[in-house]
Amino acid sequence: MNNQKFFDIIPPKKYQKEVLAKKPRVSYKEKSQQTYEIAPSGRFPVKKSFLFILLLVFLGGISLHFIFQKTVIVIWPVTQETVFETSFKVSSKIDLPDIASKTLPGKIFSSEKVVFQQFQSSGKGLEEAKSEGVIRVYNTYSTYSQTLIIHTRFVSAEGKLFRSIKKVTIPGGKYEKGKLQPGFLDIEVVAAEAGKEYNIGPSTFSIPGFAGTVRYTAFYGKSFQQMKGGLKGEVLQVTQQDLDAAVKVLKGKIERETENMFKNTISEEFIFIDEAFQKKERSLIFSAKAGETKESFTVEIGILFNALVFKKQDLEDIIKEFIMSEIPQDMALKPDSLTINYEPLLVDVEEGRMTLNSDFSATIYSRIDTDLLKKEIAGKSLRESKMNLDGNPNIVRAEVQLFPLWLTRIPKDLQKIYIKLNLDGLTGSEF
Repeated sequence: MNNQKFFDIIPPKKYQKEVLAKKPRVSYKEKSQQTYEIAPSGRFPVKKSFLFILLLVFLGGISLHFIFQKTVIVIWPVTQETVFETSFKVSSKIDLPDIASKTLPGKIFSSEKVVFQQFQSSGKGLEEAKSEGVIRVYNTYSTYSQTLIIHTRFVSAEGKLFRSIKKVTIPGGKYEKGKLQPGFLDIEVVAAEAGKEYNIGPSTFSIPGFAGTVRYTAFYGKSFQQMKGGLKGEVLQVTQQDLDAAVKVLKGKIERETENMFKNTISEEFIFIDEAFQKKERSLIFSAKAGETKESFTVEIGILFNALVFKKQDLEDIIKEFIMSEIPQDMALKPDSLTINYEPLLVDVEEGRMTLNSDFSATIYSRIDTDLLKKEIAGKSLRESKMNLDGNPNIVRAEVQLFPLWLTRIPKDLQKIYIKLNLDGLTGSEF
């Protein structure tokens, strides 16, 4: 008998159904709603950042404490006001200040100017002038000449009297074709009196000296032009006061213009003193004299100007040297504290020399040996350093500031100690 083996054979379709029945079905909608959890990797990165920040803070503190630490000390040294008075010389013969003789180099600036101007006359006077002219005197008497003495009278048809101004001889006549042709001569005459009424036009003149004789009608004169120049009345005259006033006006004008020119052209580094401004008259011309009858006149004036000046810096430098030679060696001069007053005593611009009397004041202060002071307080506590500063006779007041703020001692490194002098007398710290 054959041994037979039996196997359970599941049909394929049935097997697939069973497999599908065992596997859960997930719809498309369910798939989209599924979430996935990712397990955290631990808290190590957060702790690391915190430690890094702590490290930076620690290193910053160390840097502030050891690298950037410093001490600033503001010191008010002992100060005092000093006043001096002395004289200085200015000379155009030197180029550099001479401290030993207290002499400053000077410089001469020169300028020459000529101006003229017209002025009105203010004087009044009575002016009289006689009319003058020329008349032709005829000789119809004979062929002989006739002499007329000086001041021979001639009367015009208007009854105005004129006189000849010199002796003259009237030539005799000449016969031509049996007829006597009169001789004649032109002579100058002047009116007997002043006045415009003698400025007559052409006229006929008789000679009163021949009246009662046959010559009276045989000798006569004629003028062919108007007599001129006769006047009598009030006129303007130039007075001495007019001339003096004109000179004063012109001098004042030229001096102001020249002085302004000097001040505008001379550099501001020079000191210009009025007393060292010299003027010298070179020319003075008038167009009229006092008493002349003129409505106006002109004046021309020429003046040479010289100015002796010196540099402000030279004066300050020589005064500073003088002060330093007079004060103790342990004192110094405060910058910009110098006040100077001066006045000229003797001035000779032409020779280029001048003497100045000067009084001046300045603030001086005790010198502080900052290097020694740093060594004395280096490495000491704040309290010890303040005691050291307060005990210094050259110091009125001192303020100490440490950085960073938690420091309690002065750094030992001298390069980290800063000292500042306060010379202005201000309160409070200055850094």
